[in-house]
Amino acid sequence: MKPILFHFGSIPIFSFGVLMSLAFAVAGWVMQRDFARKHEPRDLAWEIVGFGLVGGILGARLHQAVHHWPDFVSDPLGFVTGRSGLVWYGGVIGGVLATVWPIRRKGVDYASALDTGALGLTIGLLIGRVGCHLSGDGDWGTPTNLPWGVAYAHGTVAWPYPPGVFVHPAALYEMIALLGILVLLLQLRSRATPAGALFAIYLLLSGLTRVLVEFIRTNPAVLLGLTEAQWTSIVLSGSAALWLWRHRVAAKLELNLDIGFVAPASQIRAEARRQFRLVSGRGSARRAGIGSPHRRRARG
Repeated sequence: MKPILFHFGSIPIFSFGVLMSLAFAVAGWVMQRDFARKHEPRDLAWEIVGFGLVGGILGARLHQAVHHWPDFVSDPLGFVTGRSGLVWYGGVIGGVLATVWPIRRKGVDYASALDTGALGLTIGLLIGRVGCHLSGDGDWGTPTNLPWGVAYAHGTVAWPYPPGVFVHPAALYEMIALLGILVLLLQLRSRATPAGALFAIYLLLSGLTRVLVEFIRTNPAVLLGLTEAQWTSIVLSGSAALWLWRHRVAAKLELNLDIGFVAPASQIRAEARRQFRLVSGRGSARRAGIGSPHRRRARG
C-alpha cells in the first residue's frame, strides 16, 4: 500500500490518481486497436474515453450523493472531486450513457461500440483496482488470518481496526477476476455474435464477480442479507444473461434469412409459424396416404 507515490516539489502525487489516469490511457489504446480491427473509426476510442471519463465519474458520484445527501449538499464540489466513492456500476451506467452521442455522431453501430467498450472497461477497472489497493481507499474486505491479508493502516480512508488486524485485499481479488474476464473477452471478440454479445458477457461476469467479492467486504446488507452492490449486480447480470439466452435461442432456430444478425422477434415468430404449418401439412398428408407409395400400393 502506497497512497502517495512521490512528491513533485511540495505537491503529493497520489497513486489513485496516477493509476486512474493510466487506466483511461490503456483503455483508450485497447479500444483504438479493436476499432481498427473492425475497420471502424479509430479516433472514436478517445472520444469514448473523454465522454466516458466525465460520465463515469459523475455517474459514480451521483450514486454516492443519493446515499450521502447531507455531505453532498454541504460541499458539492469537494464531494464530486474527492478521491473515494467511485462505485463501479454507477460509473459504468454513467459512462455508457455519456458515450451515446459521440458513437451516433460517428455513425458506428452502438452495439458494436459497446463490444469494444467492454474491453476498455475491463482493463480500465482492472488497473483502477490496483489504484484502490495502493491508496487504501476503503475497498478492503473483512478481517482474515490468511497469509496474504493486508493492513491498510495508512490509507486515504481511516483504518478502523487495531494494530495486528489484517483484512482481505478485496480490490486485488476483483483485479484477478477482471484479468480472467479480459483474457476471455479477447478470445471471444471475433466470435461473439450478434453485436452486443461481448458487452453482455462482460456485464454478466463482472456483475457475478462483484456479487462474490461483496461477501468478504464490509458493506452493510440492505435486503435478505445482500448489499446494495450485490442487488444492483444481480439485476445487471440477470439482464445480460436474459439477453444472451434470448439471442442464443433465436440463433438455434437456424432461420434461412439472408441477414447478418439475429432476426427481429416478429420475423422469428412468423418463420416459426410457417415451419409449423409445413410440418403439420406433411403430417396430415401422411395420415391421408398422400405421397406414400406404400399406402398407394396397399389401396391398389
